[in-house]
Amino acid sequence: MDLTTYHSLMGGRLASAVTVLLSAIVATLIAMAVHRAGVSVLRRLANGRPFTTHATRVAFRASQLCLILFGLRIVLAGAPADTPGLVGLSHLASVLLIVALTWLAMRCIDALSLTIAQLNPVDVADNLRARRLITQARVLTRSAHAIVVILGLSFILLTLPGARQIGASLLASAGVAGLVAGIAARPVLGNFIAGLQIAFSQPIRIDDVLIVNGEWGRVEEIKGTYVVVRIWDERRMIVPLTWFIENPFENWTHTSSTILGTVFLWLDFSVPVEPLRAELDRICQESPLWDQRVCKVQVTDATDRAMQLRFLISASNSGDAFELRCVIRESILGYVAQHYPHGLPRLRSSIDPIDLNDTTSAKIINRPDAFDTIIDGAPSARV
Repeated sequence: MDLTTYHSLMGGRLASAVTVLLSAIVATLIAMAVHRAGVSVLRRLANGRPFTTHATRVAFRASQLCLILFGLRIVLAGAPADTPGLVGLSHLASVLLIVALTWLAMRCIDALSLTIAQLNPVDVADNLRARRLITQARVLTRSAHAIVVILGLSFILLTLPGARQIGASLLASAGVAGLVAGIAARPVLGNFIAGLQIAFSQPIRIDDVLIVNGEWGRVEEIKGTYVVVRIWDERRMIVPLTWFIENPFENWTHTSSTILGTVFLWLDFSVPVEPLRAELDRICQESPLWDQRVCKVQVTDATDRAMQLRFLISASNSGDAFELRCVIRESILGYVAQHYPHGLPRLRSSIDPIDLNDTTSAKIINRPDAFDTIIDGAPSARV
C-alpha cells in the first residue's frame, strides 16, 4: 500500500468517525427533545392519574437514557463499515441499552407500587384492606426487581459470544439452574419463597400488631429477606421471613384491629359489685378510648381471703386498649380507696395480751405460733 492510498484510507476512516460522532450528538439532542415532549404530553393526558404521574416522575431519567441509547444504536447501525471501533461501540451500546431497559422496568414497577400506596392510604380508621394491598405490593415489588435483574443479566450474557451459553442456560435451563442455586443458596431462596408466601397468604401485613418472642410490636417494614418489627419502646427486631412461615406467633390485627382489654383486681368480699359496674360504665362513657362495644365487671375467682374482679372493656386498637386499661385501673383503685377504704385486702397482725405472771403464758411467749394473723373479710389464720 503506497502512502497516498494510506492517507486516503485514514482520511476516510476519520471522516466516518467524525460523521458518526456528529450524528450521535444530533441523535442525543433529538432523543432528549422527544423525551421531554413525550413526558409533557403524557402528563397532560394523564390529568392527575396516579400511575402516569408517578411513572413520569420516578422513571424520568431511565426512560430518557433508553431513548438516547436507542438513538445511538440506530446511528451505529447505519454507520459506515470502516468506522474505527464500530463493532465494539455497537456491542457497548447494546449492553447499555439492556441495562437502561432493565432500570426502566424496575422504575415502572416502583411507580406501580407507589400508585397502590397512594390509592390505599393506611392512615384511616379501617385500613385492613389498604394494609393487605400495600403488603402485597411491597413484597411483590422486590420479587419483581429480582426477576427483572436476572432477565437483564441473561440478555447481556446472550450478547457475549463467550458467555452466550451461560445466558441461554439462565433462560432455558431454569429447572437445573434453580436446583443448583437452591443447594448453594438455600437461605436466600428460602426467604424469597417465604416472601411470596407472605405476599399471597398474608399471615402478616404492614402495621400489623404482633407478639414475637414475647415482644409486642408493629410491622414497620417487610424487606426482601427479613421483617422489621418496631417494639413499643422504639427498639427494632429484625426477623427473617422464613421465621414467620415456620413458627407460631400472635397477630392482634389479622382480621380486625379491635381488641378486648382486661383489668384484674383483688378486693374484699365486703365491696359491693354493682357500684363498681356503675363506676366502670361512667369511666368508659367519658373516655374517647372506648369503642362502645364491651364494658363489663365480673367476679372471676374467689379464695378464702378475697375475690377477684375482672373489668372487661373493648377498644378500636391495642394502643387505645392499653391506655384505657391504665385509666380504669387508676380510677377504680381511687374509687375503692375513697368509698370503701377497707375494701382492699390487707395483712394485719393482732397480738393478744399476755399475763407475764402466768407461767403457761411465759412459756409460749417466744413461740411464733402464738400470734394471730387476721385478713380483712376472711377468717383469721394462725401462723
